Amino acid sequence: MLYTRLRKSPYFWKSRAHGVAMYSVYNHTYHPRHYGDPVAEYWHLLNSVTLWDVGVERQLEISGPDAFDFTNMLIPRDLTKCRVGQCKYVFITAPDGGIINDPILLRVEKNRFWLSLADSDVGLWAMGLAHAGGWDVEIKEVDVAPVQVQGPRSKDVMVDLFGPSILDIPYYYLHAYQLHRMDVVVSRTGYSGEIGYEIYLYNATENASRLWDAVWQAGQPHDMRVIGPCHIRRIEGGMLAYGSDITLDTNPMEVGYDYKWMVDLDQEADFIGKKALRRIQSSGISRLMVGVEIDGDPLGSYNDGSMIEPFEVLAPSATHHETVGRVTSACHSPRLERNIGLAMLAIEYTQLGTNVVVETPTGPRGAVVVEKPFIDPTKRTPRS
Repeated sequence: MLYTRLRKSPYFWKSRAHGVAMYSVYNHTYHPRHYGDPVAEYWHLLNSVTLWDVGVERQLEISGPDAFDFTNMLIPRDLTKCRVGQCKYVFITAPDGGIINDPILLRVEKNRFWLSLADSDVGLWAMGLAHAGGWDVEIKEVDVAPVQVQGPRSKDVMVDLFGPSILDIPYYYLHAYQLHRMDVVVSRTGYSGEIGYEIYLYNATENASRLWDAVWQAGQPHDMRVIGPCHIRRIEGGMLAYGSDITLDTNPMEVGYDYKWMVDLDQEADFIGKKALRRIQSSGISRLMVGVEIDGDPLGSYNDGSMIEPFEVLAPSATHHETVGRVTSACHSPRLERNIGLAMLAIEYTQLGTNVVVETPTGPRGAVVVEKPFIDPTKRTPRS
């Protein structure tokens, strides 16, 4: 596999042909951010079906006799509750409880796992741990690259591609298929908060153009459009972005994912960060990620720390301007018709209804702490 300082997704030229207007860099790879009109892409996602180039989601494969125990050590979720053919949203935690990555884990076989990585380096971390601990595992980036098919008409497209059995895949499960003699894994997952699927293509370097053309052709009768990751929709859904909402300097409790779900402190496995997270649970946290509504004119389709400096949040005092946190992601929601965002705030400012001041590029604005997710808190839509 060819490595360069900045890499290209296997689908780079196919997605570029649809008129990419802006790229970001994700996992050292060019990533289509949008195709000219993020708001129009948002409405198309809500009303029809969309195709995303997410080949930047590098697949780190962990296999071998110790693969289960080693992977269970990497993450705070209890892998004994993950069946073969199941997917899990997981954190990879550091010894101090900080978040190294938040991938989707796919249990492809009993002792073969894929970590569909977010935007941070994990391969060398895992290889170092395996070597130092004497684990009998093989860790490598495999030539597997996903595309996402997302939106209310995605089921129709997928049935046309794979047949009606695709409808039997439960939410956060996977199934292997062949499509035009190409081996793929299809999962009922996505980064949209809408009904959706991810198609993981084997031998992606060789087959990416063929897969893209097959999906695009199947999508034409259903009004398919190529878009970038819809950050408006993911903020509405309270979904986190690595590098802005979560980093190595945040822990799961601070971002609202406690021991009841993403962190199982009662499990037998001694995962990395377990002692630190137990201390954090016992002592409590000093800050928490919350939802905020921000006054004023629309803030645009996406604001985060990768594009501009994060918005500082100040205490609403007329006598002093104490910084109490920062907005990590924000946008204007077209259907809510207001500015919304995720903010990491000092714990004393996180009660619902608390008023704060947000420093934006156009000046200070009033804001209030509100419940998140802003839309569909039980994920009824993607489960349907």
